[in-house]
Amino acid sequence: MDDQDYVRIFDTTLRDGEQSPGATMTSSEKIEVARVLSRLGVDVIEAGFPAASLDDLAAVQAIAAEVGQRAVEGRPSDQPPIVCGLARATQRDIDKAWSGVQGARRPRIHTFLATSPIHREHKLRMSREQVKQRVREMVAYARSLCADVEFSPEDGGRTEPEFLHEVLAIAIAAGATTLNIPDTVGYTLPDEYGALIAGVRSQVAGVEGVVLSVHCHDDLGLASANTLAGLRAGARQAEVTLNGIGERAGNAGLEEIVMALHTRRATLGLRTQIDTTQLVRASRVVSACTGIAVQPNKAIVGANAFAHESGIHQDGMLKHHQTYEIMRPETVGAGQTLLVLGKHSGRHAFSLRLIELGYHLEGEQLDKAFERFKQLADRKKQVADADLEALISSEFLEARDYYTLEALQVSCGSIGMPTATVRLRGPDGTQHVRAVVGTGPVDAAYKAIDQIVELSTTLLEFSVRSVTEGIDALGEVGVRIRAEVPGPRISPQHAATTARVFRGHGAETDIVVASAKAYLTAINRLIGALERSRDAVARTPTGELTPSTLAPNPSA
Repeated sequence: MDDQDYVRIFDTTLRDGEQSPGATMTSSEKIEVARVLSRLGVDVIEAGFPAASLDDLAAVQAIAAEVGQRAVEGRPSDQPPIVCGLARATQRDIDKAWSGVQGARRPRIHTFLATSPIHREHKLRMSREQVKQRVREMVAYARSLCADVEFSPEDGGRTEPEFLHEVLAIAIAAGATTLNIPDTVGYTLPDEYGALIAGVRSQVAGVEGVVLSVHCHDDLGLASANTLAGLRAGARQAEVTLNGIGERAGNAGLEEIVMALHTRRATLGLRTQIDTTQLVRASRVVSACTGIAVQPNKAIVGANAFAHESGIHQDGMLKHHQTYEIMRPETVGAGQTLLVLGKHSGRHAFSLRLIELGYHLEGEQLDKAFERFKQLADRKKQVADADLEALISSEFLEARDYYTLEALQVSCGSIGMPTATVRLRGPDGTQHVRAVVGTGPVDAAYKAIDQIVELSTTLLEFSVRSVTEGIDALGEVGVRIRAEVPGPRISPQHAATTARVFRGHGAETDIVVASAKAYLTAINRLIGALERSRDAVARTPTGELTPSTLAPNPSA
């Protein structure tokens, strides 16, 4: 292969990352994240698992048609990214994957089948010969539809090496163009995983003609270390997620792998095409869309990644930044605001700043965003990038507004009863007003909303943080609620439960209003899921996804 020092970045935030509990995104959010990934410069976007549900299929199709057709502004490459869909090794799944990605200029089908003894015996109930035959047939079938086919032996890290080599050789002969070796349960150690990749490179017939990929989970906290070990052993594609989100403990973080290759280029001799200055912003968009906060001590993109409190550290930093920093904050986009906006700023300056931040709003959306910005600027002397990102995430990356907050008034204090009066506009345009007493202003507001929407939910999490500094800072609220949602939605590895988690996000200078907006956003997501579930159940002609056709194949 050419460019032996080039590492392809395969981002699976929209597939493996979305399998994090409570990280489910709407179709519009998935498209926004895909735009961010394209602008970041990722080579491959795994847009989802099209056989999971009608909504997942539609989201993959939308990403393929938009992000997969043209490079977004600011992308390092002039080509759009490859758009990939995951499929189990069944003809039905592969058909759905192809239906999802075929609208992209550069489509890919990614099919997988477990190969480890524990998976063969307990999950697949298949013999070695049956596994090999299934791989041969299904990779060939995928290749008959798509010129770019990736194959993964699930739980490759715990598969007998000689059998793994046999299966991979069969996949190559059947037409696979990329071989991914997943450490599905994060079991291997770096030296073991590096040896596994080296063994594949030296023992598998035809491997020199395909791209070798690594996909590592973080169950033992070794995902990034294992990924780097695999790359050093000769793999040239890294499968990662932004913020390291994913099943269980997550995946290797895109930002960690990219910056390790960037910072240690002289030692590793490897490169990517990622625009590193976009990393922090991309991290924030994914955090806002999934509702999964980035811990302060997270490498590269955490709030403390470039913070120095120790007196010794501060003294060293004042003398020379390299005393305690191996990379500059501006390298990953964590620098200071480049353009300060205020109440006198015009629409043009506002629009340009949004474009620089990677948000593409037009027409009515831009008008609404500018109006919200002016309202915020009237309350704050200066509006920082973090304020803008919180505003956009809160107002324009959220679910459809079935119910909108029109007014909120609270009464609370050390004496008396905390009361909230809420006015919502419903889906049919009708105004609904409720006044409810609670244990505090937020509790009262939530109870008033519950009385209006008449849905049964459980509040799992409520978090508050300040977006910027100062008494006039925006307050950002995140909530997670749980509710029962019927209908067909499955995980590629296992059947999903009906209890789903929905998150909401709100940002305002008034923290009670932000709390109400966050809760209402989560409610709107729940209503949207219920609506999509009813639509899916209603659509049952031949070939459509139904509860029966979505049941996992016992032999797959």
